[in-house]
Amino acid sequence: MAESPPPPFDPDRPPVIEGFTPTSRGSGERFQSKFVRKFRENPFVPLGCLGTAGILTYGLICFINNKPRQSQMMMRARVIAQGLTVASLLVGMAVTNLKSSK
Repeated sequence: MAESPPPPFDPDRPPVIEGFTPTSRGSGERFQSKFVRKFRENPFVPLGCLGTAGILTYGLICFINNKPRQSQMMMRARVIAQGLTVASLLVGMAVTNLKSSK
């Protein structure tokens, strides 16, 4: 079977991918309104990210100030906070999935 040659390159036209229908770019929702909406849906994820970043920062400050015991404790706390953040993300996704299936 002979295949037809590919269409000429046109930088203004989006690429054609089988099984994909191009839509308009984005939902038109601004970053701030999307952040507020997502924060209201699952507030534990951004709070967990801020807590993890805060613990990491404090742990690094302790490391710089040569407080190895405190630094090690903060790094362990960071791992726990990070795990709780991931767990809250998964729970939020499961709840959203259950709401959309009803």
